Order: sequence, then structure tokens, then C-alpha cells
Amino acid sequence: MRAPMAMTLPWGSLKHELFNRGKKEDSEEASPPPPDEEFNTLKDKFDKAGQGQVLQFYEELKPEEKGAIYKQLSPIDPEHINKLADTALHPPKAESEDQNPKLEQLPDSATTSTIDSKEDALSKWHDEGLKLISANKVGVVLMAGGQGTRLGSSAPKGCYDIGLPSNKSLFQLQAERILKLQHLASRHHNKEDVVMPWYIMTSGPTRKPTEQFFEEHSYFGLNRNDVKFFEQGTLPCIGNDGKILLESKSKVAVAPDGNGGLYPALTSSGIVADMEKRGVQHIHAYCVDNCLVRVADPTFIGFAAEKDVDIATKVVRKRDAKESVGLILQKNGKPDVVEYSEIDSATAEAKDPRDSNLLKFRAANIVNHYYSFRFLQSIPDWAHRLPHHVAKKKIPCVDQEGKQIKPEKPNGIKLEQFVFDCFPFLSMDKFACMEVKREDEFSPLKNAPGTGEDDPGTSRRDILQQGRRFLEEAGATVTSEDQKESGVEVSPLISYGGEGLHFLNGREIRAPAVIEKEE
Repeated sequence: MRAPMAMTLPWGSLKHELFNRGKKEDSEEASPPPPDEEFNTLKDKFDKAGQGQVLQFYEELKPEEKGAIYKQLSPIDPEHINKLADTALHPPKAESEDQNPKLEQLPDSATTSTIDSKEDALSKWHDEGLKLISANKVGVVLMAGGQGTRLGSSAPKGCYDIGLPSNKSLFQLQAERILKLQHLASRHHNKEDVVMPWYIMTSGPTRKPTEQFFEEHSYFGLNRNDVKFFEQGTLPCIGNDGKILLESKSKVAVAPDGNGGLYPALTSSGIVADMEKRGVQHIHAYCVDNCLVRVADPTFIGFAAEKDVDIATKVVRKRDAKESVGLILQKNGKPDVVEYSEIDSATAEAKDPRDSNLLKFRAANIVNHYYSFRFLQSIPDWAHRLPHHVAKKKIPCVDQEGKQIKPEKPNGIKLEQFVFDCFPFLSMDKFACMEVKREDEFSPLKNAPGTGEDDPGTSRRDILQQGRRFLEEAGATVTSEDQKESGVEVSPLISYGGEGLHFLNGREIRAPAVIEKEE
């Protein structure tokens, strides 16, 4: 499937980007209708922008519905939406440089690989990362706005149980990795009160159920004051005529602003300010659906800190030339992500001139990033430059008479931003890339159970097979009567990345099993 069309907006103020996006459209508290003066001011604003249709049914609404649509429309700047719509529906012609980009491998100075790096370098980075964690200079940002709809669940995806013997959710696995790292850093550097704040970005529909899930599970052992929830923004859906669409007579049709909405949300929600108050200097950001993610991996943090970059990213080796993944490379001399649909077959199949067994372009993007705090501080300087990607969609809405429409073909567009679209803003000396083993760090959960690829079954399998490797590397023997149940679940509370399992040396473990305690 081809990637959505992207456009860069050469206009607009950052204030609009950061603060004038519709948020929390699903508020449960009924709002009273506004005073006439305030309503007229709002109506005048939308009428002048040619978007007065959003209030055409206002007089028919119940008092609570009037309050709801007023609350939803108040933070939206219709002139800003007009500029978005115009650029989306009438995109400027691409420059020749974009039509024929120069694609190159990242320079050696910007890359490393845990697959073939020397052990002393990996140990050095790991120790430096633990030291930074022990000094409370590391924070974690989780992008968790998605629902488990494809998985047959209405709950946030992080609540999903992939079928492990322990029945732990994705949220719990990640929380326990944070707890384990705090303990390791405390022990290695003889520091008390080691804290890595966890900043969790939700969407409107997932905010409340995510917070409730954490409450019900006592924050999985973390201090609730060190877990901060915030919301990504939304943008109105736009019809093919450039008009803002109404989902109902009292509600604008909106869509999440994409994972690139992370940046304005970090600023507008006060997360960057909280990082500054805590002294956080190094940030790890990742997506909730990767059950193998090494949250705040000390080796990755240490590597990025040593290079003094503003962004670093983890990648896995592309399986083959046809795998449908975005690639991290140099595009016109800048770090960038190029979608598989934008690369021709010859480029995809090209071999590395230094090793003909490897693809030239093989660094598959897994949305696993490091940021320096100074870079996040600079968000107001560049957030308005992020391009918007356009996806043509069938958007349920009401027509001019207020009748509900379920279109059979695309009737409008949704706009979103991608988290990696700021990469080209950097010079190459402020960007770095670390290749890691796919089997140890990347197993996304995207598809329905039984699909056979990137589904709950493959996530479960990958966790259990990793655990088996951990035990065998520690000197244990794993036996099983059933080849399908040959793995072992190793709790993150007992081992973050395979360390600390020496007590199993010489032991025989019958799979399936769960290793939770040193017994």
C-alpha cells in the first residue's frame, strides 16, 4: 500500500500547531450552552473563514449538545484548517530534488550494530547508560494512543494480554522493565531513589481507560507520581470541497493527528516542562505494540549520549528486499525515512558494496528513538515545519439536511503527522543509528489473532523463545514434550536482558514455564 501523500506547510503559527487542535472530544462532563455573546464570537470566527456550516444546526440542538459543540469548536482555528485543506487538496508541485532524491547509506560515523560490535564498546555504552539512569537523567515516552480494534478488543492496545503464561499485559511488561532498570542502576551505582519518569501519550478514546487500568493494577509497582498521562491532539476531517465535516449535528468529525502529534503534545501538556524540573536530559520514545521493546535500553542511551546527538534510532535488519518496511538512510544528505513504496526494485535489491551478503539499504524503521532534552526544548522552533500526510477516507458524516451519510467511496481526507518527519531537520552529525537483533527487540502486535504475522500468537512466541535463549545462555537446559510450547517466560523483574540468571546454571527447566523468582 502506498504511503499517504505528504505536504509541508510554509505558513501558520506555532501557537496554532501547539494549542489550537481539538482535544478530549469525548469528555463525559456535560457542558452548559455558552452565553449568547460568546457563541456569536465563535460563530463569527467560523463564518468569516467560510466554515459556518459547522454551526448550521445549532438552534436545533439540546442545551447539552450546544455546550458540547461549542467546547469542541472553541480551540479550533478555522483559518488554520483552511490552509491545511488548501494545501492538502491542491498540493504544490514537488521540487526536482524530491522527485529524484539522492539516496545513500548512513555514514559509518553515525551507525553501530549490536550484532557485530565489539563487546567492550557495548559494555561501555551499557555502563554509561546505567550511570545516567542512576543520576535520574533518563525519561521514557510511550506512544499508546491506539485501541485494540484489530485484535477484537475495545480496550487500549497496551491493556492487551498476548497469552503469556503469566497473563501480563503489554503495559505490565514495560512497567516491569522500568522497575528492573531502576533497581539495576541503584545497585550498580549505590544510589537510592532512582527514578525514570514514564510519560504515556494516549488519545481521546484511550485516555480514561488507560488511567483506570493503571489504577486497577496499582501502577504495576511504579510510583504513581512518576507516571504522567497526556493526550495527542486531533484534527478535523475535511471534505473534498475543503469544508470541515460534521459527524453529527452536534459534533465535528475528527481524527488523531498521528504519532507526529507527539511533539506539540509534549509541549502543550507540560511534559517538557516536567522533564526540565526533574533534570531529565535523555529520553527514550517507543510504541506500545512492541512486546520485546527494551525500554530505556542503557546500551542505546549510552551510545547516543556518547555521540552527543539530538536523535538516535534503533533499526532491525530488513528480512529481504521485498519486506514492506520504511528504511532509515540519507536522503539528499539528510537523515530520513523512506517508505518501501517510494523505492524502486533495483534500489531495494541493491547489495552493500562492502558485503554482498547484505542489502545496501537494510535499516528497517521500528519507531524506537532517543531524543536529547535540548532537542525537545526546541520543538517550538520547528514543529510548524512538520509535513502533514493526507489519507483519503470514507468518513461518516451528516449532509446539508442533517441526514447521516455512510459513504461508499472516499468523501474527504484525514491529516496526520509522522514522528520521524523531523529527522531531516538535523545535520548528520546530530543523528545516529543502532542496529539491533530483531529476535530480541522487535515483535509488533498489529494483526488479529490467528493471522500468523505480527499477531498475539507471534508476540507470545517471541517472548517465550527469547526467554529460552536467556536460560540456555545462563547454562540451563530447557526441555519440552511439545515443540509448540518449548519456550520460557522470564519476568522482566528477574532479568531485563538476560542478566542475573546465573542461579539457573546447570538446572533443567521444563517448558512451558515462568521464571519469576530466584528459586
